[in-house]
Amino acid sequence: MHPFSKFQSVRKVKMSNNHTTADVILIGAGIMSATLGSLLKELAPDLKITIFEQLEKPGEESSNEWNNAGTGHSALCELNYTSEKPDGSIDISKAITINEQFQLSKQFWSYLVNKNLISNPQDFIMPLPHMSLVHGKDNVTYLKKRFEALSNNTLFQGMEFSDDPEKLKEWIPLIMKDRILDQPIAATKVDSGTDVNFGSLTRKLLDHLKSQNVDIKYNHTVDDIERTEDGSWEVKVRNFERGTLEHHTAKFVFIGAGGGALPLLQKTGIPESKHIGGFPVSGQFLVCNNPEIVAQHHAKVYGKAAVGAPPMSVPHLDTRYIENKKTILFGPFAGFSPKFLKTGSNMDLLGSVKPNNAFTMLAAGAKNLSLTKYLVQQVMLSKEQRIEALREFIPDAKSEDWDSVTAGQRVQVIKDTDDGGKGTLQFGTELVSASDGSVAALLGASPGASTAVHVMLDIFERCFPEHLKDWEPKIKEMIPSYGKSLAENSELTQEIQTATAQTLGLNENLQTMV
Repeated sequence: MHPFSKFQSVRKVKMSNNHTTADVILIGAGIMSATLGSLLKELAPDLKITIFEQLEKPGEESSNEWNNAGTGHSALCELNYTSEKPDGSIDISKAITINEQFQLSKQFWSYLVNKNLISNPQDFIMPLPHMSLVHGKDNVTYLKKRFEALSNNTLFQGMEFSDDPEKLKEWIPLIMKDRILDQPIAATKVDSGTDVNFGSLTRKLLDHLKSQNVDIKYNHTVDDIERTEDGSWEVKVRNFERGTLEHHTAKFVFIGAGGGALPLLQKTGIPESKHIGGFPVSGQFLVCNNPEIVAQHHAKVYGKAAVGAPPMSVPHLDTRYIENKKTILFGPFAGFSPKFLKTGSNMDLLGSVKPNNAFTMLAAGAKNLSLTKYLVQQVMLSKEQRIEALREFIPDAKSEDWDSVTAGQRVQVIKDTDDGGKGTLQFGTELVSASDGSVAALLGASPGASTAVHVMLDIFERCFPEHLKDWEPKIKEMIPSYGKSLAENSELTQEIQTATAQTLGLNENLQTMV
């Protein structure tokens, strides 16, 4: 049975240069489409897949290495994934979920490397300690409770805690140098963390897909998506190179266009696209231009968001490996732009307001006045004010050692929920799919790219449940923990983490790379 036989009655279309059919159309040449395409080609090699990207190169928006923090999100250092309950205990359920999802990604990447489908994993993933750093008595108490709760779980073995300034000087010398210790300070450290260059990984995956006869069309933007009489989808695409409008038909469409996914999802007209809005948030990072300073720091160090600040505001000082060079980034500093993509239009936000989501959007605006105020304050920050924020991490930071870089555009999901009522702002990643499984779209932001493989497995379960039985053996070959809980299986966890670390080169000491 053909993997997409449930859509067998594809309308007969005359094949030409501007009107073609495919089994699968992927919109956006970022990490999400690259991951879905790579998985599908392993599961069903004969599938005809077409990818449309409006820019001239892959991974130039949210997947680009300069447009995200590069954190392999596994909840090792992100404090917003471990909330404190009213009784004072720590809820680690979200941390476990996100960690397990990242383990899926590492397993799939390891499979691709072992099969020689992609090479040189050091180009896209590097070993790097993940740390959490807090100040003040209450925060230190919280961090210690968090450490105790997490370190008992097999996924977080190896986590260390210290409130000893001398130990912290060993871990984070740049942060502790010249620091006035007028309040308690503590940190946790996990050496098994990573820095991920999702731009490089995206390019590798798409090079692999191109070698598998996947048709990747750059400088092509999708204008419209319409259902055909037989249940397929006709995608109207503008070819910038030729200046022509093309028509492409497919049985399944995935919208993985980052911030641009919401307007395209709305064009499908599926009921699931109703009552959903998007709130765009831009970002700025400070990047260190002084190699002597860069050499003194080797970790991703996450702090705690200020009281009342949104999760997107969590400050972090990150070692990054970009273009085979070690650097340090600090941020993020949030900002506002009505664009849904860095290369988008100032009319994106207004254009996304429809009759079916107008009240949802208005309700969100009324609920999030504090967020609006926060964004306005962030936009108004001068470089020197941003350097002052950096000095909370690096006390003697000098303005001339740091430059500003604009990060990627994120569109937070706004939706009506059963528990939150109308216009609830979501800060995570959201998969929206049609009831018949013929179209799916990925919305939202962090943890995003780190959980790409998990998202695609979710798509398989939602959109192609009748094929899972046939696909399961291959899925388990690619992702050995598929269908299993790593948090409840320490032996399997150790086996998988040892194997992926070996394949991806995460056991090597690369601290001297500059």
